[in-house]
Amino acid sequence: MQNTKKYTTWESLPDTLTAQHISEFLGISRRRVYELFHVNVKDGGIPNFKIGATKRVDKADFKHWIALKKQEQVHA
Repeated sequence: MQNTKKYTTWESLPDTLTAQHISEFLGISRRRVYELFHVNVKDGGIPNFKIGATKRVDKADFKHWIALKKQEQVHA
């Protein structure tokens, strides 16, 4: 049986996020999430950190990033 868990609310997300969590939450591809990981945070990239070869995102940082994206839209 395939895992059908979807991360669609803030409460459903764990405190440390993977590209898969973010992909499901935002409804974008994992590839796009990884592209955003490689963009400098000052230029709109998602803040992340490495654990070995994997990238992770702190949930609080992700929430802040979303808030900044919303604010950019208001001021555009």
